[in-house]
Amino acid sequence: MSEEHGRIFREAWIAGVTKHYPGEPKPSYITPWDETPDWERQSAAAVYDQVAAFIEVTAGAATKLAREQKGRFVSLCWTGQIYKHIPSPKPAYIADWDQLPDWQKETDIEIFERIEQSSTKTH
Repeated sequence: MSEEHGRIFREAWIAGVTKHYPGEPKPSYITPWDETPDWERQSAAAVYDQVAAFIEVTAGAATKLAREQKGRFVSLCWTGQIYKHIPSPKPAYIADWDQLPDWQKETDIEIFERIEQSSTKTH
């Protein structure tokens, strides 16, 4: 897992939250990378790598997924990280796609698309 990948994920998250969150987002939602907790940095890098690997093992075909499918994939990968790092997570932390607020869905979709842009230009 590379720090660069985690940073790209985090920057995409912050950009999505800034764009889609209704009103003023919680400070923890837009915390800069250098102030982000270690577990969250590790999770951001891991999810980036999972999305990039998904794109790679499909020879780029995963880029043809519908927008919602892309967001669902990011959401599931993130939920796996929550379970890894938080022994008893709050239900909101592990909510399934259908329970997520629209701003978070849009942000997850845009994270996939950002990773897609980043990973396909290196291959």
